[in-house]
Amino acid sequence: MPRKTLRPASLDFQPRPTYPYSPGATDGRLILTAGQVAWGPDGALVGLGDITAQTRQTLRNVEAVLKEAGATFDDVLKCNVYLKDMAHFQAMNDEFARAFPTDPPARTTVQAHLAEPEMLVEIEAIASLG
Repeated sequence: MPRKTLRPASLDFQPRPTYPYSPGATDGRLILTAGQVAWGPDGALVGLGDITAQTRQTLRNVEAVLKEAGATFDDVLKCNVYLKDMAHFQAMNDEFARAFPTDPPARTTVQAHLAEPEMLVEIEAIASLG
């Protein structure tokens, strides 16, 4: 199957036209999400200053990309998590555990400068439909 771009309706806004990327891509077997942040359906950042709210919205956005390809969190093999501040690790981890309550995927978490100063977390995922 040729590469297919994934653009869920909930992420079909143009918040930053200068960001040339697709929310995700698949070849029918592997699904790769772009780094998702806490943009809500209206393109505004959800949870300003609130790592818990931003992590929840970010995971919703990851889930929407996966769903567009026919996958769920159960299909995720690996996640990369980028935190603005490692002091937010436990709050992010608590929300991550809610999304992946059993057999969580492999994960890397690092502190990083994110695209905009209000962003506290960015998450990307790799999933497989086997």
